[in-house]
Amino acid sequence: MDADSVEGNLVNLLTEEIYPARIEMKHGLITDVVRLNRKFSRYIVPGYIDAHIHIESSMLIPSRFAEAVIPHGTTAVVTDPHEIANVVGIEGIDFMTSCKSPLNIFFTAPSCVPATLFETAGASIGPREIAKLLKRKEFVALGEMMNFPGVIHGQKDVMAKIKAAREEGKPVDGHAPLLRGKDLSKYISAGISTDHECSLLEEAEEKMRKGMIIQIREGSASKNMEALIGIANKGDVMLVSDDKHPYDLRKGHVDLMLKKAVSLGMDPIKALRAVSIVPAVHYKLNTGIIAPGYQADLLILKGLKQFTPDEVYIRGRMVAKRGKSLFSVEAEKRIEVMNLPDLAETDLLIPHTGDSAEVQIIAAKEGELLTGEEKVQLPVNEGFIRADTNNDILHIAVIDRYGKGNIGRGFIKGFGLERGAIATSVAHDSHNVISVGTDAKSMIRAISAVKEMKGGLVAYDGKKMEHLALPIAGLMTDAPLEDVATAEKRVYAMAHRMGSPLNSPFMTLSFMALLVIPELKLSDKGLFRTSTFSFVPVVEEVE
Repeated sequence: MDADSVEGNLVNLLTEEIYPARIEMKHGLITDVVRLNRKFSRYIVPGYIDAHIHIESSMLIPSRFAEAVIPHGTTAVVTDPHEIANVVGIEGIDFMTSCKSPLNIFFTAPSCVPATLFETAGASIGPREIAKLLKRKEFVALGEMMNFPGVIHGQKDVMAKIKAAREEGKPVDGHAPLLRGKDLSKYISAGISTDHECSLLEEAEEKMRKGMIIQIREGSASKNMEALIGIANKGDVMLVSDDKHPYDLRKGHVDLMLKKAVSLGMDPIKALRAVSIVPAVHYKLNTGIIAPGYQADLLILKGLKQFTPDEVYIRGRMVAKRGKSLFSVEAEKRIEVMNLPDLAETDLLIPHTGDSAEVQIIAAKEGELLTGEEKVQLPVNEGFIRADTNNDILHIAVIDRYGKGNIGRGFIKGFGLERGAIATSVAHDSHNVISVGTDAKSMIRAISAVKEMKGGLVAYDGKKMEHLALPIAGLMTDAPLEDVATAEKRVYAMAHRMGSPLNSPFMTLSFMALLVIPELKLSDKGLFRTSTFSFVPVVEEVE
């Protein structure tokens, strides 16, 4: 039912005042803000905006995602659908834009499909397609420009995409981990205005001083808020999640980011601005501001230290109350893409002569997308290099799921598995199937289960298996959040019983194929070093 007005203590983020007011609404828009002379015990704030998130990372279709986040006060998101775009291109983007719900979903045109030319993806989106997307009203920016070397060196296709955004008067989102100095200045000069990849305070300060809006990220895999909180009160920032898994979404969304930011010392008014006015102005959204003419997206809070709303209004309609959504969603069509080959154990192993081999390995880190690299000695058995579980060195493989037949093989530490294997079809950004395991036999069992489900997460301990099916492009399901979170919890619990110390082993695994994040990653074509943007051998051959 539409409301014609709401009353309470207005937290006016335009003037940074708090005073009693009545917000008058008609046809989904705010018509007036009237100051009152009475007392209230509740507060009115704008609906929250998560200004950088990939909905696919929630494993929920957009309508189910809306069902999950609206009760926590999220009334709008700016999402880059490059996950599904890498799998099925424009068809996937159209799927995301067609899902219906009260949530305001604004899109950015995926700038890097594929993310690099050093992996196999399911689609390619060029400057012409980007220009067409940016003309659509639901697209408010060019999505994160991950190919920062291409920007710095003026690569033709990259610059054409940026030009298309600038011609439409739409901003360009950045993605430039650890980029500093003159190269950073070149990157910004191309017209890129935000960055969500800062992991160091000094890095964020330099980018802010050079005019970028820093999107402080607090997601499921990468949590940078504590490291970056020092800039939170210095200028305009945004609080974003980037990637959020179902189990974490069940606990909350933007409301939890606000609570943590304030607990770390961020001014509450600045924190609220970071999830409303700042993204609204930057992306030219008609939401996030309580003023006449803006969309009536409002939250009722019981107190200014309680960021989880008691009531949620979108376009003047109450859509959630006391943590429960007041709308229903419908299932969407399915998109299936899972063209995996039948595998033999030797397909996942690296041959070598001798009794041991010096191997370049990936070093995964808890709560970070960044990885390290190390050189270690590994045993050779029956002509193949083997894992060393005593020292947490495991096999890792990326198998092309688009029918080209490529298999990348390597070794990794940090996952801690003592037996069995885990596998997933969520592997940023091309979303080939990726697996980590103690032995090839277990890995094949886990990979085969992913194939049978048409995508998903699998944990196999050598005897038993837990799984979460993601049949929509191998990335999402149309099941409700509670069902998905419960299945995810079982899969994670199995991985933890298998020895993994990582808080989110599958989320961490999903980024081990993301070649644009330093330092060492694995694609279906081989081991890759981001700093040189080139492949490196797993085994250094001695002449």
